[in-house]
Amino acid sequence: MASVLVVDDDPTLLRIIETVLRSAGLDVSARDTGQAALRAAHARRPDCAVLDASLDALGHDMTAPAVCHALRTAGDTADVPILLLTERGRWLEVAAAFDAGADDYLPKPFSAQDLLHRVEALTL
Repeated sequence: MASVLVVDDDPTLLRIIETVLRSAGLDVSARDTGQAALRAAHARRPDCAVLDASLDALGHDMTAPAVCHALRTAGDTADVPILLLTERGRWLEVAAAFDAGADDYLPKPFSAQDLLHRVEALTL
């Protein structure tokens, strides 16, 4: 069973994504901050990470690009595929995260099926 690390600071969306992925039989670790996500990733390497591209918009923790960079530069997580969840019109965030190592993106709003297809493509 593939493991997925999901990171979003919106608790409602985090629960929805977690429910969708678990219902598909995936092992999900959900975190609401970049720091917590990195601790989880280093404790147990995920097969894929799903990050909200606008993570930490208020500047209290880590942005999505910072999390991508930290995953890419650590030896144990350097090859973990990263899927960004993006809001329409937020292309600067997406570009910064791709520059930091993200592999794919999925624009919001998205369907459960679209999310599953993207995660499955990254974990195969």
